[in-house]
Amino acid sequence: MTTTSSVPPTSEPWPEAANYPPPAPPARAAVVAPFPPVALPQPGPKGPGSWAGRLRTLPSRAWRGRPDDPRWARPALLGLLAATAALYFWNLSSSGWANAFYSAAVQAGSESWKAFFYGSSDAANFITVDKAPMSLWPMALSVRIFGLSSWSILAPQVLMAVATVATVYATVRRRFSPLGGLVAGGALALTPVAALMFRFNNPDALLVLLLTLAAYGVVRATETASTRWLLFTGVMFGFGFLTKTLQAFLVLPGFALVYLVVAPTGLWRRVRQLLLAGLAMVAAGGWWVAIVELAPASARPYIGGSQDNDFLSVTFGYNGFGRITGNETGSVGGGGGGRGGGQGGGMWGSTGITRLLDGDIGGQIAWLLPAALILLAAGLWATRRYGRSDGARAAFLVWGSWLLATGLTFSFMSGIFHQYYTVALAPAIAALVGMGVDGLWRARERMPYAAVLSGTLAVTAWWAYVLLGRSGEFLPWLRWAVLVGGLAAAVVLLVAGRLSGRLGARVAAVAGLAALAAALGGPAAYALDTVSTGHSGSIVTAGPRVQGSNGFGGPGGGPGGGGPGGGRMMPPGAGQGWNGQNGGTGQNTMPAFPGGTARGGTAPGQGQNAQGQNAQGQNGMPGFPGGTAGDGGRRGATGGGGMGGLLNGAQVSSEMSALLKQDSDAYTWVAAAVGSQNQASYQLATGKPVMALGGFNGTDPSLSLEAFQQYVAEGRIHYFISGGGMGGGMGGGMGGDASGNDSSKIAAWVAATYPAKTVGGTTVYDLTQK
Repeated sequence: MTTTSSVPPTSEPWPEAANYPPPAPPARAAVVAPFPPVALPQPGPKGPGSWAGRLRTLPSRAWRGRPDDPRWARPALLGLLAATAALYFWNLSSSGWANAFYSAAVQAGSESWKAFFYGSSDAANFITVDKAPMSLWPMALSVRIFGLSSWSILAPQVLMAVATVATVYATVRRRFSPLGGLVAGGALALTPVAALMFRFNNPDALLVLLLTLAAYGVVRATETASTRWLLFTGVMFGFGFLTKTLQAFLVLPGFALVYLVVAPTGLWRRVRQLLLAGLAMVAAGGWWVAIVELAPASARPYIGGSQDNDFLSVTFGYNGFGRITGNETGSVGGGGGGRGGGQGGGMWGSTGITRLLDGDIGGQIAWLLPAALILLAAGLWATRRYGRSDGARAAFLVWGSWLLATGLTFSFMSGIFHQYYTVALAPAIAALVGMGVDGLWRARERMPYAAVLSGTLAVTAWWAYVLLGRSGEFLPWLRWAVLVGGLAAAVVLLVAGRLSGRLGARVAAVAGLAALAAALGGPAAYALDTVSTGHSGSIVTAGPRVQGSNGFGGPGGGPGGGGPGGGRMMPPGAGQGWNGQNGGTGQNTMPAFPGGTARGGTAPGQGQNAQGQNAQGQNGMPGFPGGTAGDGGRRGATGGGGMGGLLNGAQVSSEMSALLKQDSDAYTWVAAAVGSQNQASYQLATGKPVMALGGFNGTDPSLSLEAFQQYVAEGRIHYFISGGGMGGGMGGGMGGDASGNDSSKIAAWVAATYPAKTVGGTTVYDLTQK
């Protein structure tokens, strides 16, 4: 009897019928995807009645974290945040006034609400800083509460660092594991340029925090097509504009495009939501601009950095598109376009696709940059077949667009570029590394993903070896330890997935810890060096001295940890200065300018030798009026800062400070000085308003000679301090009219009209006595 049925006939049972159906073949191991779909965190209760319950349970929720988190996750996060705060608060006051240009504005804002609102350099509201003022507001409020000190100015920046690390963790954790969030947060905290700028008073700290919050907002918005979170993102961009104007918008097109493509709702609703977010951005950033533009010029301070007293012109010119094209009228060397374009060298270093990897720029930010690019490509490849609105791919697109847009802009911009600008890349690099490591670690048992993880680690260890080689005298053993340890861990990671059971897990865990140590060892050492050293001036760099840098944003000079007029603070008298005699040129320096002095203590037009006395280091800027010869602008014992006080403030003697304080209440400004850095030093030393002629560079047409003469006739200015800026006695300077700008005309008139006297090494003129 034959049959086609799969069921054995009851009359003829199979010998195996008792076990029918036959046992299935052994199941294959589940295929582990690197970025599997996950459920979104449960939303909290809505409505006013929920707030009381949220506040009551806040301590337990803050400690426990998400219900699906392992119990170690939240304590580990809190430990990371505490370690970040401890690292960044340590030795905080060693930088003194840091960038005196902004510290003086903070001091002014702590005394005058009008100066607070406009971001004025002095409490008498003569001129503003050359940026929008939002970054100054937290520091000015801190000074109002705690009094004026280095700590009270810089402490808000450290708190911004902690908030940024927490935001990066929260953004990564939305879609990935706590491990990924912790790796991202730790990578950010140990980025050398982050350790520098979150302990410094430039606007970059607040800008990075706001952009990170914007990234968090757009990731939240893409999850459920949330209008509320998209509006939040728009507000963060508006605040970013009030912090550092157009730089905040570098990542905006990418964020908007990501939402337009991946948000889980209809196309036209996405378009409407983006338009609403744009309105929120304009409102958040435009209200202050509207007030400034509508206020009469006589009722507000002069807009620093502009040539026409207009905030919009400085926004789109000197601080905007001029940074891209190099046409920056009024800046250092401004007026010319396209310096250093292509692969050519210029005042701000060579441009090109490798700019962020070259010279001392690499040591600021590029430790994990190759890894971030590799992991970005791996993440997009692994999620290529996922749905349009998949959260993992959306996260890679958000952070990847940030990295590529900002990185390419920095690589090819021909205008002013400084090493510390690269802090804007730190959150994107850290997040991409955290997300990529999380996914590849989860799928390490699959050979293709194990190979990518292992290869990424090997590249990172080799690149750290290269970067550490640029500072050969700094921990020479570390580069070999990182290279050998990283390569060994890469090999073990490649084979750990082939081991099963508890042994495989333990081997993988040890290799993972070794991999983290190798990947973060170099940047951690640079970060520790950064926080252990004070930094001051306008151009500062993180980490130890690097060969082949000139301090202006690219390779070219000799060894030096800081650029001209900025960098690591050193004791007076260290090293040897350069010859600043009129017409002379020093090794690895810019050529001397007329009127250059070593100590800033002579009248305009008088050149002196800058070698030896009160000079420091080897990479100083010779021959600028009021300038101190020095290593990368490290401050001398007396006189003005590097480049005539343009890049660093002056050292104010006690005699000079006492002189300015005499009868100070009888004058609107106790003194006038060319250039904001020069002005800031005397204002911070006395606590009294000092007029910054010509703004930061000394080239802004902020006050004509006739108007200055009127102020003097009215008895509103007591003294004029010689030297400073690019216009003090230089016949116009680098950024001004060759026939002589207003500041140089004022300096020449004062020198011809009033007798000079030297007080504490500084030449000063009493404008009340002829």
